[in-house]
Amino acid sequence: MISQEDMMSVVQQYRGKAVVVPVERANIAWPRISTYQQRDVSPSAMGKGSSFALGICLAQPDTKVIVFDGDGSLEMNLGTLVTIANKAPKNLYHFVLENGMYATTGGQPIPGKDQISFTNMAKSAGYAATYDFDDLEDFATRIEKILDEPGPVLVCVKT
Repeated sequence: MISQEDMMSVVQQYRGKAVVVPVERANIAWPRISTYQQRDVSPSAMGKGSSFALGICLAQPDTKVIVFDGDGSLEMNLGTLVTIANKAPKNLYHFVLENGMYATTGGQPIPGKDQISFTNMAKSAGYAATYDFDDLEDFATRIEKILDEPGPVLVCVKT
């Protein structure tokens, strides 16, 4: 498992001028880590962060967009995976913080938490690349290269 703040600190090192969309619980930690807050945008609708990020990608195709999505938030809007894959934004980097619960609403377990694979769903939907991480060192070693790949890219991080 990886600490959410440690993972975000690594992403901050390589974000460049990317717009960052922290969703729900990610919006608590990210403002303490971000050194470029004028490029951070936080939607308030649970389950809609990835859709919101897609809109930014389509409006600004030359701007890298990073979304920190929760697994519960994504599960509330799984259709977004197909929509994102269909639009194929090369500038979208979709991070799923997988803790197996709806942390924002009190820690209730998400349905299928031990059975589903967000990376497999994204791959099946047509994402250009998908990754799973549960080790910070491995994540830190590979993230710079991942953020240089054409998207959409989904990175699932066990937190």
